[in-house]
Amino acid sequence: MFVIGGLIQLVCYALLILILVRVVFSWIEPYPKNQIHTFAIRLTEPLLRPVRNAIPTGSGGMALDFSPMIVSFLLLVIINLAGRL
Repeated sequence: MFVIGGLIQLVCYALLILILVRVVFSWIEPYPKNQIHTFAIRLTEPLLRPVRNAIPTGSGGMALDFSPMIVSFLLLVIINLAGRL
């Protein structure tokens, strides 16, 4: 059971790092030209898209995307629960 919990934590930490990489690259270079940025988008988009579709977007010129923050919080909850296995 300890091995499974550790593996779940490892995967969640990797996803958290990829989400962070994606967010930082979106600030620096909004259009994905870098291979690392493209890789992070490919791996995190299946997690972020459903959350992004579920959250209503605000009216106005610039809508903020809170999906990385919500998914990161959920991953931290999963890490905490997996640590208790």
